[in-house]
Amino acid sequence: MLRWGIGLLLAGSLVACNEVPKRSAEDMTALSQTGASYIAPSTLAAPLPDLAVALRNGDTTSENLTQAYLDRITDIDRVGPTLRSVLSVNPDALDQARASDDRRASGATLGPLDGLPILIKDNIETLDPMATTAGALALKDNVTRRDSPLVAGLRGQGAVILGKTNLSEWANFRSNDSVSGWSALGGQVRNPHILDRSPCGSSSGTGAAIAAALAAGGVGTETNGSIICPSNVNGIVGFKPTVGLIPTTLIVPISASQDTAGPMTRSVEGAAMMLNAMAASQGTDFTAKLAPGALSGKTVGVLRFAQGSNADIIERFEAALADLEAAGARLVEVADFAPATEDFGQKALTVLLHEFKAGLNTYLSGAANRVPVSSLNELISFNRTHAKDELVLFGQDLFEAADAKGDLTDSAYLDASRAIRAATRQRGLDALLAEAGADVLVAPSGPLAPPVDAVNGDIWPDWAGAGSLAAIAGYPHLTVPMGHVRGVPIGLSFIGSQDRDADVLAYGYAYEQATRHLRTPSYLPSAEAYPETGSAMNGLMSD
Repeated sequence: MLRWGIGLLLAGSLVACNEVPKRSAEDMTALSQTGASYIAPSTLAAPLPDLAVALRNGDTTSENLTQAYLDRITDIDRVGPTLRSVLSVNPDALDQARASDDRRASGATLGPLDGLPILIKDNIETLDPMATTAGALALKDNVTRRDSPLVAGLRGQGAVILGKTNLSEWANFRSNDSVSGWSALGGQVRNPHILDRSPCGSSSGTGAAIAAALAAGGVGTETNGSIICPSNVNGIVGFKPTVGLIPTTLIVPISASQDTAGPMTRSVEGAAMMLNAMAASQGTDFTAKLAPGALSGKTVGVLRFAQGSNADIIERFEAALADLEAAGARLVEVADFAPATEDFGQKALTVLLHEFKAGLNTYLSGAANRVPVSSLNELISFNRTHAKDELVLFGQDLFEAADAKGDLTDSAYLDASRAIRAATRQRGLDALLAEAGADVLVAPSGPLAPPVDAVNGDIWPDWAGAGSLAAIAGYPHLTVPMGHVRGVPIGLSFIGSQDRDADVLAYGYAYEQATRHLRTPSYLPSAEAYPETGSAMNGLMSD
């Protein structure tokens, strides 16, 4: 999620915009009665580690599991509630699954992920016969037939590349007035908990798909909240690692200094297992420290300044703090913080605009033989020419602002970059951790998801969380389900210092094991379909 009002202050390739049927008002009305039929069977909804065990024990095969997920994509994403979370499915997925079964039968599995179907956000290149589109019409034919290093790592462990997920177009860096989860190619991603609520972004499709059990695990990307926010509002685990831990080569770029990919799963252990493969060159086992007692004796800094004003979120945050204490943690309050640099938000945007222009021009120039544009300036013109498809809901003011910037030698860029790094690192998270004597910092992961608004764009409530600090600093950030408010999920953030990824995962794992707040989506058409909410909205005199 990169919106500036938010972050800072199974055969054949199916393209969702062409293949997904429209949902009528009658369909929406009926969903409150039929939503239960969309709930995944336990064999598909199991967390990734349990699925790995089932494959290892012979309780299922990769072919059967892959086919079941493909069928579920048809039933849930293409029809039914039409989540529009998957842009394309891999026509080679079943062949990859059969090859995994053959390896297992011969005792030659490639790793713990062998045979597990994984969805990849559609701004990440894979060698499979699927385009890498960033959700945009201009990239609809961008079939590169090459693996980004993180996908190569997953494939090296035998993971089945199931398909590509929808996203906020261009990873939500096109306009300040965007609609999270919308792309020209994929349409609007739906939140499976309450279908008219925002799935957030930009990894909207991955968040919704994993919550709805359309794959064993998924990959998202983040520049400023794009893993954490959709994981938060879709009620799953999301991990944004230290920037640089996972290579960003062959990912459609926004920011060289902030971009990263990360796992999005139904369990912390699953995220750690995926991270092992995605960051294979690091040689670190990110599952090694996972233990129910990992919080015992640790000091947790409580970011009170980031808890927001929503009473329901604060109530669940207080309960989470009690759970952390019960798990053996010592809590230290952090009452206040503000970035120690003038015009912090404007400087942070200045950095992104410069880096986006430089990075995207390089990417597009390398794709010129596959796509109709070779620069950001040409992309802006292309969108104007195709305005009826691209510019109906919102414009491209961020594109235009980025195109007006100079190169990465500009003093405005260099000065802003130094200022925001120091404000979020040495004088930011490092200082907060040191002053509290804390091993990790915690806060709510974000606000409660508002309704999707195709007229006004995203209208978010008072913000909660400190995700922008972690994003700009490039430090690890984990969100774990913390509960829900009338059916809308909310998560708890764990933020650590640079390269403390394994520790952050361990602390989140201990909290997860003690609380187990993972919630099965209900596919309600609106918040009024939630029982207590509906009764209140009808009033005492409704009979």
